[in-house]
Amino acid sequence: MKCRLIARLATALLALALAPQVFALSAGVTGRPVADTNSRLAKLEQQTAEAKSSADNAWMLTSTALVLMMTGPGLALFYSGLVRKKNVLGTMMQSFALMAVITVLWGLFSYSLSFGSGNSFIGGLHNIFLQDVGASPDADYAPTIPAQTFMVYQLMFAIITPALIAGAFAERMKFSAMLLFTVLWSIVVYDPMAHMVWGKGGLLNASLGGRFPTLDFAGGTVVHITSGVSALVCALYLGKRVGYPHEQMPPHSVVLSFVGACLLWVGWFGFNAGSALAAGSLATSAFVATHFAAAAAALGWAGAEWLRNGKPSVLGGISGAVAGLVAITPASGFVKPMPALLIGLTAGVFCYWMVSKVKSTFGYDDSLDAFGVHGAGGTLGALLTGVFAVSAVNPIFKDAQGNILPSGLLEGNAHQLINQLLGVAIAWLLGVVGTLAILKLVDATIGLRVTEEEEVQGLDLSQHGEEGYYWEASA
Repeated sequence: MKCRLIARLATALLALALAPQVFALSAGVTGRPVADTNSRLAKLEQQTAEAKSSADNAWMLTSTALVLMMTGPGLALFYSGLVRKKNVLGTMMQSFALMAVITVLWGLFSYSLSFGSGNSFIGGLHNIFLQDVGASPDADYAPTIPAQTFMVYQLMFAIITPALIAGAFAERMKFSAMLLFTVLWSIVVYDPMAHMVWGKGGLLNASLGGRFPTLDFAGGTVVHITSGVSALVCALYLGKRVGYPHEQMPPHSVVLSFVGACLLWVGWFGFNAGSALAAGSLATSAFVATHFAAAAAALGWAGAEWLRNGKPSVLGGISGAVAGLVAITPASGFVKPMPALLIGLTAGVFCYWMVSKVKSTFGYDDSLDAFGVHGAGGTLGALLTGVFAVSAVNPIFKDAQGNILPSGLLEGNAHQLINQLLGVAIAWLLGVVGTLAILKLVDATIGLRVTEEEEVQGLDLSQHGEEGYYWEASA
């Protein structure tokens, strides 16, 4: 017993003797263990944040390039292949010109009107000339990437949206009129709609406390409904092309359109998955939904055409893919893969019906079916978003305590479908009224339409003094 007590006492004395050495080893020679540990942890956290920011920024810059590719060469090729060969350059130039014109407007004031702090309907001028839009993130929009990256990414949406409208007035609007119309349309229609849906304090903004939160992940209302409805107004206002519908006006090169459609499909991943504004799981979900919807819509359109005409056309297949991409755009960040398939399939069949039946019934000359695909497909997609959106994909709605709330109709949020209807109605109203007013103004000042002689000659020569194809006579 005494030996055990002596052993325990010796152990305790040894521990007391070694304590300073152990403490020194753990603390280091500085004698400030807590400060050193905190410093290292802070440095590690900073490095982790910088790594995440770099990854997110790299993805967003890649997405920005993909969305620009959708306009040129994607849309330029897709549209130019659908017109007659005498209008191929004129059609391409419309897309290309907007890449330059809208960029300048965006930098001067349109970004501020769309995303600057303002009221429920339009942004202010706090960011005019891109003031305060630099390397520091805007936490309200994208906390891990520079505000300038967010700005230039959103610019690509502003470029392609008015370019889509050109499909309705193809082969008959003056180039000068197209430029003036587009400048005014971007200010009057696009900027307010972008602010209402995506901007700080916007009436329809679902992530920043809008009064009527509308789910639009990547632009169903902002891009496709506004452009598609405006396209219909343009087609009705300008009237039919010379010879339509009695003369055959087939696409001069489905090959060009095929390449353009494939580029659009690839670029759309930047359009939809990039709208996650970070390289995370939400981007993956949007990427998958986008691809599944496009595939299902291509099959839906081609299948409906096959049943009706006995053959599935190449043009039908690529048109269906675009219709699916349009319809999934608002839903891409809110739905799972199987609902995305259903949305795409429905869009393919529905848009085919709009193009093959509704257009012929009413007789309007929507040259390249901008309304039938973008207006109709965008409307369908926006409404179905309110049906299939789930919080498991994107928990966008939360209560005051931070608890996740249902997103769509099938999850128990029936009111969301009402919000979607309101967002669609506002997009339609703004597109119709704004476009009609601008058309009347441009028509009264410089005129909208080329002369009959210039239209017969073709836009390539009459508007640009060039030809897209020069065929040398054989010797």
